[in-house]
Amino acid sequence: MIPAVTTVRLTGARDRSEMPLLVLGPSLGTSATTLWSACAAGLTDVFDVVAWDLPGHGHNRAVHDEPFTMGELATGVLRVVDAVLEERGEAGGSFGYAGDSVGGAVGLQLLLDTPDRVSAAVLLCTGAQIGDVAMWSGRMGQVSVSGTPVMVSGSAERWFGPGFVEREPDRASALLHALQDADDEGYVQVCGALAEFDVRDRLHEITTPVLAVAGSRDVAAPPAKLREIADGVKDGRLVELDGVAHLAPAEAPNLVARLIRHHLLGELLESTDGQDRTLREVYDAGLAVRREVLGDAHVDRATAATTDLTAEFQQLITTYAWGTIWTRPGLDRRSRSLITLTALVARGHHEELALHLRAARTNGLTVDEIKELLLQTAIYCGVPDANTAFRIAQQVLAEEEDDR
Repeated sequence: MIPAVTTVRLTGARDRSEMPLLVLGPSLGTSATTLWSACAAGLTDVFDVVAWDLPGHGHNRAVHDEPFTMGELATGVLRVVDAVLEERGEAGGSFGYAGDSVGGAVGLQLLLDTPDRVSAAVLLCTGAQIGDVAMWSGRMGQVSVSGTPVMVSGSAERWFGPGFVEREPDRASALLHALQDADDEGYVQVCGALAEFDVRDRLHEITTPVLAVAGSRDVAAPPAKLREIADGVKDGRLVELDGVAHLAPAEAPNLVARLIRHHLLGELLESTDGQDRTLREVYDAGLAVRREVLGDAHVDRATAATTDLTAEFQQLITTYAWGTIWTRPGLDRRSRSLITLTALVARGHHEELALHLRAARTNGLTVDEIKELLLQTAIYCGVPDANTAFRIAQQVLAEEEDDR
């Protein structure tokens, strides 16, 4: 059975005709407005933003007697999106998509069932399988007997990272009230769809660009679930948000808005050969070079340590330092390593010096070439700086020898 799905326009009354359509999907027990409003405030200047509500949730009070599958729920979502596209004069057109939890699962289903319709997707706090049949059966039983208010206490613990309720009491309260107000049968039916949902063996079929966003404190859809998606699709990458649990759009709305913009907008940069590239393409090229030069272990550690404070800086250095400088054809990587090492010695950036000494070896510099570079820095940067640099180099090269 195709369930009834309703939409909420978050763009407001402004002219939307020239804006690309962005569709936002909810988490179980939330409403479109309580989950996405704060985040949408950072999106409506560039997107026509439409969010949808699950059966029995938020503005959608339609609940049928028959259960439905995730595929049928995705079909219901596509029907209302098609109505929006037709209204915009874009019947059958494509759209950007972002969804949290079950909203993310619907996103995966759309990418599998109608791959030509979704231009790019941001999937948050979700999985190709979420929980198991026993867990969902237990929850369905609880709600059938006691109603959705029985879920409030446990959801307050699962939904929010440390300190969120104290920082944003009104937002947390609105989300928990949306859960309490959700229709019991509608909630149970969504649980039933999630119990049967498992597309892990089909992720390789997805070719649409996917950004998987994990919360480091999410127990319902831990980061490994999002890593599985990012690694399983043809074109995926993972961002982990430090201190965030299961409702990333509400917990870190500004950061999530920036991630969605970067992934979906495709703002143009001019490349060195005069061809246009999107920011995502520049970022991806930079990430590839950064991994080749610095190694997967370092980049994975940096990604895992990313917080709301540092996320934009990590994107900045990956996009501009690695994507627009290290990828330029005017110098080879050996030459860029020589320049970088000299600058780091001169500025006394010793932690970065050790990192780039290892990178220089990856880029083909010999021990003798590193020695000659450091001797020259003794003249032009100063003996004390070169002395420290030689000590760091000796330690790095000794570790390299031990690793062989």
